[in-house]
Amino acid sequence: MTMEETKVSAESKSPETVHLNVPDMSCAGCVAKVEKSLRAVPGVKSADVNFADFSASVECDVPPDVLIKAVSAAGYTASVASPSDDSSEKDNAELIHYRQLLKQTVVSAVISVAIMAVTMLGLLPAVETGPGRISWAVVSLLALFVLIYAGGRFFTGALKSFKHHSANMDTLIAIGTGVAWVYSTFIVLFPTSLSEIARHMYFDTATLIIAFINLGAALEMRARGKTSQAIKRLIGLQPKTATVLRDGEEISIPIENLLIDDIVRVRPGEKVPVDGELTQGSSHVDESMLTGEPVPVQKNVGDEVTGGTINKSGSFLFKATRIGKDTALSQIIDMVRKAQNTKPAIGRLADKVSGVFVPVVLIIAVLTSLVWFNFGPEPVITYMLVATMSVLIIACPCALGLATPISVMVGVGKAAEYGVLIRRGDALQQAGRLSTLVLDKTGTITEGKPSLTAVEPVEGWSEDDFLALSSGVESNSEHPLAQAIVDSAKERGIPPEACESFEAVSGHGVKAVSGGRNILLGNKRFMEQNNVVTKELELRVDELSKQAQTVMFVSVDGKAAGILGVSDPVKSDSKEAIQRLKDLGIKVIMLTGDNSATAAAVAAEVGVDDYIAEVLPQDKASEVDKLQARGEKVGMVGDGVNDAPALAGADVGFAIGTGTDVAIESADITLMRGSLHGVSDAINISKATVSNIKQNLLGAFGYNTLAIPIAAGILFPLTGMLLNPIIAGAAMALSSVTVVTNANRLRWFKP
Repeated sequence: MTMEETKVSAESKSPETVHLNVPDMSCAGCVAKVEKSLRAVPGVKSADVNFADFSASVECDVPPDVLIKAVSAAGYTASVASPSDDSSEKDNAELIHYRQLLKQTVVSAVISVAIMAVTMLGLLPAVETGPGRISWAVVSLLALFVLIYAGGRFFTGALKSFKHHSANMDTLIAIGTGVAWVYSTFIVLFPTSLSEIARHMYFDTATLIIAFINLGAALEMRARGKTSQAIKRLIGLQPKTATVLRDGEEISIPIENLLIDDIVRVRPGEKVPVDGELTQGSSHVDESMLTGEPVPVQKNVGDEVTGGTINKSGSFLFKATRIGKDTALSQIIDMVRKAQNTKPAIGRLADKVSGVFVPVVLIIAVLTSLVWFNFGPEPVITYMLVATMSVLIIACPCALGLATPISVMVGVGKAAEYGVLIRRGDALQQAGRLSTLVLDKTGTITEGKPSLTAVEPVEGWSEDDFLALSSGVESNSEHPLAQAIVDSAKERGIPPEACESFEAVSGHGVKAVSGGRNILLGNKRFMEQNNVVTKELELRVDELSKQAQTVMFVSVDGKAAGILGVSDPVKSDSKEAIQRLKDLGIKVIMLTGDNSATAAAVAAEVGVDDYIAEVLPQDKASEVDKLQARGEKVGMVGDGVNDAPALAGADVGFAIGTGTDVAIESADITLMRGSLHGVSDAINISKATVSNIKQNLLGAFGYNTLAIPIAAGILFPLTGMLLNPIIAGAAMALSSVTVVTNANRLRWFKP
């Protein structure tokens, strides 16, 4: 590996990610405050808080307890959540909370309706009388019971927020309903202190607002639960037990007790418990959970199997190579959850607005009170109270806080279903904006499994001797083309010649010494740089190149000894996938280190718009830069270490999941299928998700922009009507439910 590649590998290594549960956030303002507290901790690289599932994803090099203390100092509770933990405990807690909300809704609704009935029907004596004051005092106590039993969390949340010098949704609800109860109770205690026209009590309003908000929260929680189905399905793929061979016996043990190198038995219909290498038997394995491909894959001795996949036919044994958090499934769960917690740029904008929204609403509420107090008609206090309550209740920014994360969660989960793993929220937004897609050839458009198709030595060399020399040199190389030469020599039974020394020259070829002779093996440019004359071979080179074969020259002691032709077949679906990309209006460019003739042949076969040939590994990133300098939004698809700088530099990097770890770490999106169809799927899902986010934001912003002035009474001079605080409470609750429901429409989207 070159120094540059080593540098890329080091840079692409991610810091540790800590997942936290932050259960007591109540609005987008809380999100902004928790994020700010986490980002202020020294050693934290990034922190994303997700209001949709009350979680935080923190990239850092500090212990989790330091993060928990920071969240606690901001006025919230937090606990560590392992990304691959069984979610049944969390589901049970959410079910209990959902049932509690429904119970609180029913109790508060029954009491509210009863209070409303006796008020509207005039069944209670006048408050100025002795019996009336006693009767209304009972009503006041019933309303207080509702505020404590069904709305207590709003008041404790508001108090906690106040202690930390901030305000949130709880603040708005607590002030709105609390003021209504205090004002009404004041009338019960001191009825003659206000004019008769101002003696209107709002016990039913305060309790019914609590009922509506709890009902909205219950409906929202039920809808939210559906958004995390992708994670739940992935976690559900993990089997609980494994059958291992210990002391010659097969025993069933919990999966967490498996050890590296354990021999595991998998019978037909069972799930593969962890990652490993097949050691005995053969079978067809359903890998659709990884790749989205429904066709089972043939597995033989030596092939890798992945935890969570399903054995369809034969029984086999495999050796465990990765367990626990190191398995591919655990890493996928971690990647999906991390992506669901990251925000695209459009979401960060909404968070900034939401962070100042509650204080702005409080200021608007104060101004509303002052305007009504100074310019309102009689009874001034009543009108002022109604308008102020309506502003406080209707303006809660829950819908605004949910608009982005709820759609991102569903979109990332939907992508995972199709074998597309999105690492960053920004990639989810940017993928739909791409104008140009750059494709690496080997392993991306082609199979990446080349085979030797031509062995043509010059006169004086036999084919066997020429291949023995070439395979001896290439046996020291890790390049796929080198492996094709070595494999061909083995198949023909030709032993490789030993090398005394070996040196790889990146992007050109290799130098070696074999039997005291200086050997060069590489491309035409490499020969020219070393003054090797290849003129007599060029006619045949052109013929092979036109057949999409990659040609390598071999020289011995400065003289051309012959050529080797290697063919890497094009993937069966590459042409169709590239046409699909072009149908999306994207310009497709192929990038390759091969010569122009070979590149032209492959380009013509698959139908790319353009190609760039003879590109050195270190120049791939600069080709991406050139396209970006022309104003293009560039996506890069690759699978090798050489592609890592270009993947990192592109607006969106797509790594073929069958490629190297460095490429996958450097990319924004990983395609588990190894097919270019995954790029189109990712782009379509990106467009659908961003469109959904915009719908949610438009609805949430539009709702608050229209609702607050109406609640403040802007229409009163024209219509003589004020918005009832009860209707304000119902509208606020339903706005959040609408956003969550709209986001869940993505679950039925098919790219």
